[in-house]
Amino acid sequence: MFCSALVEAASATGRTDWAELAIGVAEFLWRTLRRPEDGRWLRSWQSEGGARHLAYAADYAWLVDCFTRLGELTGLAVWTERAAETAEGLFELFHDDADGGFFTTGRDAQALIVRTKDVFDGATPAANSVAALSLARLAALTDSDRFRAGAAEIVDLLGDLLPRHPTAFATTLLAAQLLAGGTTEVVVVGERPDLVEVVHRRWLPEAVLSWGEPTSSPLWDGREPGHAYVCRNYACQLPAGDPGTLATQLDGRLR
Repeated sequence: MFCSALVEAASATGRTDWAELAIGVAEFLWRTLRRPEDGRWLRSWQSEGGARHLAYAADYAWLVDCFTRLGELTGLAVWTERAAETAEGLFELFHDDADGGFFTTGRDAQALIVRTKDVFDGATPAANSVAALSLARLAALTDSDRFRAGAAEIVDLLGDLLPRHPTAFATTLLAAQLLAGGTTEVVVVGERPDLVEVVHRRWLPEAVLSWGEPTSSPLWDGREPGHAYVCRNYACQLPAGDPGTLATQLDGRLR
């Protein structure tokens, strides 16, 4: 959670010290909280004794969010790749194949009388809320049907509860809005920090950004270097070659 918050703050303010701190936190997590033999995430670390205790679904969901946002902040493909790898682990260990959504504990955890699901937002967002939003955003960046379907499953699972008790499912509602209205995908191709800055300086809760190192996403197919592309469900406007044009296109998406 701290890493995700730092990334958003660094993006909005341009604070390089916050960006460096967020990267340091994420690298520490990746380096020390994964079990060496199989990459299984753990949830606790102490200088004496190292990492221990199996991570919960909430831990996996926040890691997906953190890594996805770091990819958007830094333009480094490795963070999007790590987000996707962690998302696959979320499905493998926690997914309810019968009814959808994610259980709190993994298949490899101690068996309980009832295997519960965390769905209600409280002082912090619920595991399924964070999973829905982070998977929806990652799906927009990677065009993964599995991630998109996983997010939609959580929204469908809660069904009529969302409009009846919106404050209990605030984060899930954000995911529902993304899935229903479509995500704005922004791609900046080539070395154009001025165009990246236009995106970073705006609050765009329904948008994702891909820039820097190309990924395998179709968002990069046939793109001309030196331009930004503002797309909706992978259908793009004319390429923007200057900050003013890009700002106009983004602001138009907000109305």
